[in-house]
Amino acid sequence: MLELDRDVVVVGAGPSGLTAARELNKAGLSVAVLEARDRVGGRTWTDTVDGAMLEIGGQWVSPDQSALMELLEELGLSLYSRYRSGDSIYIGADGRRHRYSGGSFPVGEATAAEMDKLIAQLDGLAAEIGAKEPWAHPKARELDTISFHHWLRRHSSDEEACNNIGLFIAGGMLTKPAHAFSALQAVLMAASAGSFSHLTDEDFILDKRVVGGMQQVSLLQAAELGDDVVLNSPVRTINWAEGSDSATAAGDISAHRVTVLAERAMVRARFVIMAVPPNLYSRVSFNPPLPRRQHQMHQHQSLGLVIKVHAVYPTPFWRDEGLSGTCFSAGSLVQEVYDNTNYGDTRGTLVGFISDEKADAVFELDEAHRRRAVLESIAGFLGDKALEPEVYYESDWGSEEWTRGAYASSYDLGGLHRYGKDQHAPVGPIFWSSSDLAAEGYQHVDGAVRMGQLTAARIVEAAGSGDLPLTGGGKVTVPA
Repeated sequence: MLELDRDVVVVGAGPSGLTAARELNKAGLSVAVLEARDRVGGRTWTDTVDGAMLEIGGQWVSPDQSALMELLEELGLSLYSRYRSGDSIYIGADGRRHRYSGGSFPVGEATAAEMDKLIAQLDGLAAEIGAKEPWAHPKARELDTISFHHWLRRHSSDEEACNNIGLFIAGGMLTKPAHAFSALQAVLMAASAGSFSHLTDEDFILDKRVVGGMQQVSLLQAAELGDDVVLNSPVRTINWAEGSDSATAAGDISAHRVTVLAERAMVRARFVIMAVPPNLYSRVSFNPPLPRRQHQMHQHQSLGLVIKVHAVYPTPFWRDEGLSGTCFSAGSLVQEVYDNTNYGDTRGTLVGFISDEKADAVFELDEAHRRRAVLESIAGFLGDKALEPEVYYESDWGSEEWTRGAYASSYDLGGLHRYGKDQHAPVGPIFWSSSDLAAEGYQHVDGAVRMGQLTAARIVEAAGSGDLPLTGGGKVTVPA
């Protein structure tokens, strides 16, 4: 059992926790990072399966994700564009397959007009409400107490239009049925990406990838931290105490104390960062217990469910047919497909997504029948050559012990306006940091990085003004 004394202990070695730890180190604070898994990266994971490099978790970078791009540059990582030349495929409500080019689905004139109307309304709400404090807007309660499914149908009677718009949020982002989350949650998702129009533009939201894989963001930061990162060490208990007001006012650096008990380490520190998704907070025993408000809030946050399917072929055959590999259908088992071929690879890789209730249904099949059903759905877009990949793999984050869902957390109906204002609030020396709590970059690696930077800055500020001596022997520099 390791026994460590640090200024800050970080629970979780994903992009958010490691970014926070790196920033704290830069400011002169000593850190320890405790990770339950045998690897770093959290919900990013670049692995080799049957000889093929696959992005098991988060992977894309969009043009607005400046925090992530700045970090990638710092770490010496480069980007390349997702392949997108050629026609896309759309399967409509009538089950017919259509080739199309441009950004709009090839739907009937009336359906296209309804989709444009809904997108314009959501763009307006996203601009008006914003991503930073959607719960504080005068319309928050109204939008948070109606499901996105019913909000869409309140504003349009065109079922195909409603299902297509719902696809961009329910299937593509929150990975929950549109009746399970609110219109306000959908507006937050749109605002976090700059607009709802950005979510409908796959060439924006899924723009680039990291050469060598997104997990390198965590691997390289962990390498800088060295032995301060402890793997295979789930945190079991956090004993914490809040210092007296007089001690805090006097600048006593011992005012806050925590002792974190994990599988392989005990860390005594001044602050702790919970850099895991909210659904995992309850895996830790807090002594004394967290306040009632925190307990209630965490019960209203949950992750969605999505299967990320990877299929690798000898060549990207769809390109020879003038296709981009981009496919959509709200009614298909696999609702989205993209060309996910690795940088410099002569083989072709497709990635597809099966969300929420469709994922429930396909998980009832045994492995062989599930694989067949999934590949037949992809073949419905791209033809029978899609039926025989060299490598086939399903990313099932819902069964992963230290995640239990994907992509990130969202509130149930009414939860966002009720609890959102408290989701960042520290409890004594305990701070919270993950992509699930981000404004810009919500649910993305960019949001994880932003939250790591923000949380580190808040702890530096909380440590006191000016230069203060620290347990690690360094100096804390408070930004101006």
